[in-house]
Amino acid sequence: MSLPPEFALIARHFRPLAGQGALDLADDAAVLAVPPGRHLVIAADAMVEGVHYLPDDPPDTIGRKLLRVNLSDLAAMGAVPLGYLMTTSFARGVTEDWIAGFVRGLAQDQAEFGLQVLGGDTTVTPGPTCLSLTILGTVAPGAALRRDGARAGDDVWVSGTIGDGALGLRVLRNGLRDDEAGHLAARYRLPQPRLALGQAIAGLAHAGMDVSDGLVQDLGHLCRAAGCGAEIAADALPLSPAARACFAADPALMSTILTGGDDYELLFTAAPAAAPAITAAADRVGTPVLRIGRMVAGPPAVLVRDAAGAAIDLRREGWSHF
Repeated sequence: MSLPPEFALIARHFRPLAGQGALDLADDAAVLAVPPGRHLVIAADAMVEGVHYLPDDPPDTIGRKLLRVNLSDLAAMGAVPLGYLMTTSFARGVTEDWIAGFVRGLAQDQAEFGLQVLGGDTTVTPGPTCLSLTILGTVAPGAALRRDGARAGDDVWVSGTIGDGALGLRVLRNGLRDDEAGHLAARYRLPQPRLALGQAIAGLAHAGMDVSDGLVQDLGHLCRAAGCGAEIAADALPLSPAARACFAADPALMSTILTGGDDYELLFTAAPAAAPAITAAADRVGTPVLRIGRMVAGPPAVLVRDAAGAAIDLRREGWSHF
């Protein structure tokens, strides 16, 4: 007896991605052993065609981005990846070649980051395509980096560069000029989860999260969780050469850099005395970090200052689905 079309598709494309505990994707659930002495960390993110990725993005980059934005949530808590569950609702009419490309991207990043699919569900929808992934990781008891630990007087740090993701979307949508290597578009399509850094700063940072909805908005989340404010300097932000060139051509893009999403860099706070240890930890894992401001006593709000020390008035703080 032949398999129904749905199960045949799963067998062709998704079963090769399955890892230990997935039971060859033949059962209704996975059976997973958590490593001794570790706590389970669980996060979920969805991506919708036309909202989180562009319809003409290459399917392999869509698969990789889906996995990476969830890995970024593990990175923000200092966790080690374990596996993931995935629900795919493909728009009716999607081709098998598109699905094969999507799966190739997942397979590439499974190999890079050391995890496998454990199960999920596959359906068809009138559209748009909706992709949801639930990721599992582990962390030592009490070591998870949370949002609510920031303190007035802490330094505010970010990893990597800020603004590339939002500028990359403008490159792809509106024709903003990218560099010859296509750096900004690549950063929008393929964020870099900072897993090694998240694990390296555990015990050094007081609070942290990833920058997914815009630097100012996400720093505001840390402020509200801790009950204090933050001040950052716009001219202290780490910018890539491509982003710096865009800003030089149009200084109004600073608002996009401050409030745009899709960077998936780590944003964290730590005591000033921890700065040498944080720098050493970042150097050890090969991820650049930079102090951009400090947490301050007062209402939970973010103040951004320009090079002259004046407050920058932002029309919005970041991305919102509503």
